Amino acid sequence: MKGKIDQALPSQWVRKSNQKLRESNGVIKLLLVLVLLTLITVIVLPLFAMFKQAFMDSDRNLVGFTHFSSYLQSRSLIQSMLNTITVSTATTAIAVPLAFGLAFVLTRTNIKGKSFFKALAMLPLFAPTMMHGLALTYLFGHQGLISTGLFGLLPFEWRIPLYGKVGIIISEVIYTFPQAFLILCAGLAVSDYRLYEAAESMGASSLRKMFTVTLPSVKYALLSAVVICFTLSFTDFGAPKVVGGQYNVLATDIFKQVVGQQNMSMGAVVGIVLTIPAILAFIVDRIVTRKQQAYVTSKSVPYSVKNNRLRNVWAYTYAIVLSAMILLLMGAVLLASLVKKWPYDMSLTWSNFDFSNAAAGGFDPFWNSIEMAAWTAVIGTIITFLFAYLIENGRVYRPIRQAAYFLSILPLALPGLVIGLSFIYFFNHPSNPFHFIYGTMIILVLANVVHFYSVPFMTATATLKMLDKEFDNVSESMNVSKLRTFYRITVPLSLPAILEMAVYFFVNAMVTVSALVFLYASDLRIASVSIVSMDDAGDTAAAAAMSVLVVLLNVVVRFLYEAGTARLRRKMSAWQKR
Repeated sequence: MKGKIDQALPSQWVRKSNQKLRESNGVIKLLLVLVLLTLITVIVLPLFAMFKQAFMDSDRNLVGFTHFSSYLQSRSLIQSMLNTITVSTATTAIAVPLAFGLAFVLTRTNIKGKSFFKALAMLPLFAPTMMHGLALTYLFGHQGLISTGLFGLLPFEWRIPLYGKVGIIISEVIYTFPQAFLILCAGLAVSDYRLYEAAESMGASSLRKMFTVTLPSVKYALLSAVVICFTLSFTDFGAPKVVGGQYNVLATDIFKQVVGQQNMSMGAVVGIVLTIPAILAFIVDRIVTRKQQAYVTSKSVPYSVKNNRLRNVWAYTYAIVLSAMILLLMGAVLLASLVKKWPYDMSLTWSNFDFSNAAAGGFDPFWNSIEMAAWTAVIGTIITFLFAYLIENGRVYRPIRQAAYFLSILPLALPGLVIGLSFIYFFNHPSNPFHFIYGTMIILVLANVVHFYSVPFMTATATLKMLDKEFDNVSESMNVSKLRTFYRITVPLSLPAILEMAVYFFVNAMVTVSALVFLYASDLRIASVSIVSMDDAGDTAAAAAMSVLVVLLNVVVRFLYEAGTARLRRKMSAWQKR
């Protein structure tokens, strides 16, 4: 009798365990369906609404390809497309080599102060793109610091044709340089020193090693940097709006068609044209990434930096010159925000930070931006990590998980202007049940989450892939629910990545303008859009002051993140040792 009871207990426990597993899988299936439906609602349906608008007139009658035909027959719009390609190509050709040079200096030499130079290279990431245009205006404009030779104190002047193609290209180089620098730093940090030793034994010069070893080893990082720089400069709105002058590009054309002329159909056509190169570049980057093979193996030897005083002198010179240029740009905007009347009265004042008499109408836009960025960081991080967890660890409904993964990385190829425009066509439609969110903080947060969703999603996915699958297996064998495993094991181990995602959402939400320029209400202005408004109204000093506040806030947030994660890593290291 006792033996039968002993045999029945394990079988009963197995049945209960299998029942709980089936119930858990049923919940996960339901959640995966909800994830896919959510992504379709906020990404696919708005894009379809914009696509449909391109084939309709103002009375919502289908007109076929009439608007596309009008676009192709418009010399000004075709010229804008050619201008955009010119700017993007020139920006990429300048930014990538500059970024490669600094990345090489910081990874392949033994100069001191690498953390300082890297921090300065990252500084433009914390600024709205309009700020780069403002900096160039204060340096090379009609009353610029450099164009007037320090207001006549120097015996020479250096003037450039700022307003137009040159100004846009310089602004875009400043904007895209940090992005390319980070990608190339990651690529150059990984190497196999055995190849360099073999090249040296064969008598190869430093220049030959650069072309035969270094560049081939980072070719995929170089291609990714090229794609990123081209796409970002192709779709950027802030810099062309500030220093573009009469030099039209596609991003400003969308703004003029929608806001200026209220031509929603032609705005949709330009939006589709703007999206095509971005999607093509995204596809190329994905294909190349899949073909990438492991360059570093278990037998690889880390790169060893040899002492070379002459090389270090050149490295210091390059790093210092680039850092000085970035500091000059940021310093010009900071100085302009603190003087009474540039360049006539250079006495210091805080009056430019009083936005009540400027187009911003007070401090409300800055506080609105903080609230929006905070909600974006909290909601975006929670949703992104949950979606990544379900897609990566769901183990059921493989087709649904693959579709959800594709939609999760799709926003990476969508320009911010296109996201904002598609939200207008979709959420502003009277028959849409979500129409009530239009013109509220909700739609601003939603647009930011969609716009910046892909990078945090890939970060979360990579982090979850690194976690040992034995955690889930052991939890299942011990009959522990997935929910408890998630918040007791998965979340704590992923906390550094989760904080990184939150900071990414916050900083980008503070500086973005393209996705929000169509969506904000008159009583719900935000800082980045107010900077554009103040610059248009001639309140340039106030626009500079608002830009400085945004940069300072983002730097403080990043500093707190670095300090917090350093402390967290020490605690996790101590916990693992125990």
